[in-house]
Amino acid sequence: MIKVTLLGTGTSVGVPTIGCTCEVCLSTDERDKRLRASVLVEHNGAQILIDTSTDFRQQALRVGLNRLDAVLITHCHADHIFGLDDIRPLNYRQGPIPFYANEVAWQAIRDVFGYIFRKGTYKGGGLPQLIPHTIYGPFNLCGLDITPVEVIHGKLVVLGFRINNFAYVTDTNFIPDESCEKLMELDLLILDALRYQKHPTHLSLEESLEYIERLKPRRALLTHINHEILHERTNKELPEGVELAYDGLQIIL
Repeated sequence: MIKVTLLGTGTSVGVPTIGCTCEVCLSTDERDKRLRASVLVEHNGAQILIDTSTDFRQQALRVGLNRLDAVLITHCHADHIFGLDDIRPLNYRQGPIPFYANEVAWQAIRDVFGYIFRKGTYKGGGLPQLIPHTIYGPFNLCGLDITPVEVIHGKLVVLGFRINNFAYVTDTNFIPDESCEKLMELDLLILDALRYQKHPTHLSLEESLEYIERLKPRRALLTHINHEILHERTNKELPEGVELAYDGLQIIL
């Protein structure tokens, strides 16, 4: 059994967006309140986080997170890694946490969080404790088969992850044919769908639905959603088997 919890389903600025008075930002529907995108995967007592989003502290408190067995990083943009420092309370409880990322992401993480890696230069507050692992291909983690799936996010190659028959693919505007092959026969696909209009680095709703039609997962959830998409109205427009994700949604596979 795999349990997937959507910790955050919003775009990089979150929803509501600061200073905005649109209908989505003013919505009282809790499904329209979107923290930055990340998910928690649980299997046989192990807990694996995908991305330490900007809102990781709030997300961890909301689900009562008290340990992590590993963290997978999709890419190095701020909304996906800026919560990394908030793993420290977990370090106090359990020690260093294994982190998995590709070489490009590790280079950026070492630049952004240089104080973690330059030993002896940071005095006070405590340091996040990581065990770095570089992803080069498929691997097994906590009894789960993890297949990295390379997708394009503007000009950046980022990782989606296929975990057994579930896949999480956020922040992409193009999925190469070779990667599409790795995303077939899924029980669940969680896929980027930023907004109605085309975007240079993200899939639009229409483009996301086109990939879903091609990949044919048994169920699909749309994530990394901005403030142009009202949950209740848009959800009614989606084809059978496709839904908008929302913060706190849990799926058992």
